[in-house]
Amino acid sequence: MISVRDGQNRILAQVQAPMPPEQVMLPHALGRVLADPIKAPFDVPPADNSAVDGYAVASADIPVDGETTLDVIADLPAGSVFEGTLVPGQAIRIMTGAPMPSGADTVYPQEIVTREGARVRVPPIDKGANVRLHGEDVQSGSIVVDRGSVLRPQEIGVIASLGCWQLLVHRRPRVALLSTGDEVAEPGSPRTAGQIYDANRFSLRGSIEHCGAEVIDLGIVPDVRDTLASSLASASHMADAVVTSGGVSVGDYDLVKTVLGDLGGIDFWQVAMQPGRPLAFGRIGDAHFFGLPGNPVASMLAFMLFVRPALYKLGGRSQLFPGTFHAVTREPLRKKPGRREYKRGILAFRDGGWEVRTTGPQGSGILSSMVAANCLIVLDEDRGDVASGETVDVEAF
Repeated sequence: MISVRDGQNRILAQVQAPMPPEQVMLPHALGRVLADPIKAPFDVPPADNSAVDGYAVASADIPVDGETTLDVIADLPAGSVFEGTLVPGQAIRIMTGAPMPSGADTVYPQEIVTREGARVRVPPIDKGANVRLHGEDVQSGSIVVDRGSVLRPQEIGVIASLGCWQLLVHRRPRVALLSTGDEVAEPGSPRTAGQIYDANRFSLRGSIEHCGAEVIDLGIVPDVRDTLASSLASASHMADAVVTSGGVSVGDYDLVKTVLGDLGGIDFWQVAMQPGRPLAFGRIGDAHFFGLPGNPVASMLAFMLFVRPALYKLGGRSQLFPGTFHAVTREPLRKKPGRREYKRGILAFRDGGWEVRTTGPQGSGILSSMVAANCLIVLDEDRGDVASGETVDVEAF
């Protein structure tokens, strides 16, 4: 068996280049991965502007103590420009976002002044208050959103503020997905006494789509060698990666590993981890192949550890792994040295620090534990039993 980190490195070494770029319109770019950096063609904001509704004045007219009265010479709504120049003793009624008039450098919020007809009475205020300076958000020529970034609503908004309408993003990886085995039945259909409903394909489908990839769902393939071989070969022609669940252990009916040896090649098929030890990785034609365990928790965990980083790299993302931080365990944890263990945990912030406990029984078939959990407790290979109160590594979902 190989280590988790070694397995991840070997997989990522096989993913040599991301998907080629394609152009999309800005309204359809949410969740896509940027292929080229976005540089600012101008300063944002392009000119000094008011941060509040109020009155623009020159700092020379700000009283040191007491109040002073200024003549209001114009109204300046957002989107308009004052063509003249403010002179001493004058003020302009200004709306939020309107460019600062020439001669003005400070804005009084309307709440702290008193309007008296065509005049306004103002108190002391700091010079330059309530003014957004040009370029304080984005400076011309700077990289605003770098390549490899996943475009969230905030990135979409800042790109729109630069006037961009078309973006170059990476094509979504295509993933062919299938379940194997006579013991699984399609949800919505009758099942025999010896069958269970196929949960893995649906949790994996959601996981693949959550990675920004496209799913080609090939359903359930029975434990028939020729049928499985034909299905895998067909899948490899239509996708960038093929993902299966079940059939990668050492049982007499675990055919995936055997068929893969005939169709392509296996890089490795066991990882020193718990749960999820049986894992087949290799190639079928030009497609990457991932054979995941049949137990539902092990299947999801193996996807998170091995398939997700590969899909992220294929998709062009710059960040492939989630962050890990520390928490104090509130219960003892049993652990065998020599393998990395992942326990489903419930993370909470209490009394000024992070603490974590397990969801309860940790069997690899207890899928409800993944629903109850909000994190993984990560125990490295060289660690043994953990006492309550010790610090552990945590990966939040």
